[in-house]
Amino acid sequence: MSKLTHFDAGGQAHMVDVGAKAHTRRRAVAEGRIRMLPATFALVKGGGHKKGDVLGIARIAAIMASKKAADLIPLCHPIALTRVAVEFELLEADSAVRIEVTAECSGQTGVEMEALTAANVGLLTIYDMCKAVDRGMVIDGVRLLEKEGGKSGHWRLDV
Repeated sequence: MSKLTHFDAGGQAHMVDVGAKAHTRRRAVAEGRIRMLPATFALVKGGGHKKGDVLGIARIAAIMASKKAADLIPLCHPIALTRVAVEFELLEADSAVRIEVTAECSGQTGVEMEALTAANVGLLTIYDMCKAVDRGMVIDGVRLLEKEGGKSGHWRLDV
């Protein structure tokens, strides 16, 4: 197992120096889901929510969150993202919505935290918009699915 990179020899937290790393294309894909009551799912699916287009607003929130990852996660590098894509899958049998976020950049460090932050905030936005009708929603399964670029190359979650 690799050592933790965010601690110096004295055990103090520090932001990793990526200055000498090559600029390469970086890509990360993250997912998660939110389970809800069937009636809540029907509102989200049908677009009949009085607050508006739940998934449309969650998509914008996820994109905005990806750009704020370094503001929220103390040792995360600010990254100039070149692309963020957010897709939703409606899982009728589970009364759930799955989010998948792809983040890309050309830089010296990966975009995993941006993709994971976006997935979480997208799901939290769905929760926020629907909590008046369903406080028992459950967010789960947030994880990194794939990453590409840099010296570690390509990694994909074995599912």
